[in-house]
Amino acid sequence: MSLSKANPDVFVEDPFDETTAVDEPPSASGSVCSYGERSINSVSRFHIPLTSTDAETTYRVVRDELTLDGSGVMNVASSVQTWMPPMADKLLKENIFKNLTDADEYPASQMLHTRCISMIANLWHAPSAAEAVGTATTGSTEAVLLAGLAMKKDWQEKMKAAGKNIFDPGPNIVMSANSHVALEKFARYFDVECRLVPVSRESRYHLDINKAMLRIDENTIGVYMSLGSTYTGHYENVKGMAALLDAYQSKTCQFVPIHVDAASGGFVAPFVHPHLLWDFRISRVVSINTSGHKFGLSYVGVGWVIWRNKSKLPKSLVFELHSIGSVEYTFCLTSSRPAAPIIAQYFNLIHLGYQGYRRVALDDLKNARLLSRVLELSGYFEVLSDIHREAGLQSEETINSPDFEVYEPGLPVVVFRFSDKFRQEYPHVQQYWVQTLLAQRARGWLLPNYCLPPDCQDTEVLRVVVRENLTEIHIRHLIDDIFDVMKGLTSEKSEEFLHGLVAVNASHARVDSQEKPGDSELSGTYVRPC
Repeated sequence: MSLSKANPDVFVEDPFDETTAVDEPPSASGSVCSYGERSINSVSRFHIPLTSTDAETTYRVVRDELTLDGSGVMNVASSVQTWMPPMADKLLKENIFKNLTDADEYPASQMLHTRCISMIANLWHAPSAAEAVGTATTGSTEAVLLAGLAMKKDWQEKMKAAGKNIFDPGPNIVMSANSHVALEKFARYFDVECRLVPVSRESRYHLDINKAMLRIDENTIGVYMSLGSTYTGHYENVKGMAALLDAYQSKTCQFVPIHVDAASGGFVAPFVHPHLLWDFRISRVVSINTSGHKFGLSYVGVGWVIWRNKSKLPKSLVFELHSIGSVEYTFCLTSSRPAAPIIAQYFNLIHLGYQGYRRVALDDLKNARLLSRVLELSGYFEVLSDIHREAGLQSEETINSPDFEVYEPGLPVVVFRFSDKFRQEYPHVQQYWVQTLLAQRARGWLLPNYCLPPDCQDTEVLRVVVRENLTEIHIRHLIDDIFDVMKGLTSEKSEEFLHGLVAVNASHARVDSQEKPGDSELSGTYVRPC
């Protein structure tokens, strides 16, 4: 048996893994282990334990196992919020049992839900915040699916009214290859042809609106656009796309709507760049989604989708319920859902207000620009994100100005790769070693290394998402740790630096124990065959 293929489960005996009749409990021998001052039953990984364990001991066992998870602060791979004020934690604990769907039992929770929808709709310049149409979701994925279904149903109704076939060739949707996998999930799950627009360095690794127009026809239900690319943090040109679709409509009489996936940017752009046109001020934008648990600063479990008005949400997606004591209307993919995440979002909206959200977003961007400048000036790296460059110039020059208005709009995300000069000087150094070494040899940073989307899949990048609890002090520690790793990799004793962490090929110091990203074939955005 190859050592690299060894399965540890084969060597570990679990006394509970064998099926045991309920009326034949296991003997005490071999089934009890020591835990501190207590003795507890061994916990099976595959079967519910036959015997009970007291709550305090169970808490300690589960808590201690969860310490194997990474630190939320040091997880710079994710945009998901990992901190809220203590009073928010208290509020969540007091309301954790509430089911938002049970509006008759929990009317106050429903009222807060409605207020959140109105506040967010107003933030995005919906025609009427008082009559806003939207819903909370479990996150942006559910929101994107709902928005896509609304566009599909609207297209189907128009095609049927015109006496046209809705099955052959069927509907399609246009999006960039840099779109989040949630957007491609909609197409795959709901039988819509996904027309991906490849990205390029010239398009700044996001949607090329002119190439997108080449993929639009009478069966196009809409265009998905991203306000904040997960790959590079760029905002896509919603205003420019809408102008091209206006010209297309004047020639063809075909209305093609836009949905904006503002999973991250929906709670950044309105506060930092309020004059940037991307939202309902553009008449072609029919719906927008965001993740409250990202830059909405709530814990994981809440997203939002808002439609321009009632006419953009087809009635066929709305259900009337009478089963819980009153008449309710629902257009979610799920029924029961916790009210606590919605309460958390409402807490943030009231607690922070416009000025608070603006202050947090500006601070995030300031820290992200600090990291960007240092990485680029080091010579080790080329920075692909543009928030540290002058707006509108599409240049490679780094600037340093206290005026945030002069910078290119984007998310507080720093995306970088080895510079060409560094690669030429150190061809044996693999970029994904940086990810491994920061996690294992440095302080436990969780920093991803991944490939860009088609047609740039040969380019690997590293990414840091700067959130509220990743302060300037943390950024400086991260910079120090990145530089320590790079100095170790470029030293004459680089093999000693790597020794004990990974297997090194003595001839050119290549890491053999980790699969290089991109070895499997891309089949879309993030999607790879299972």
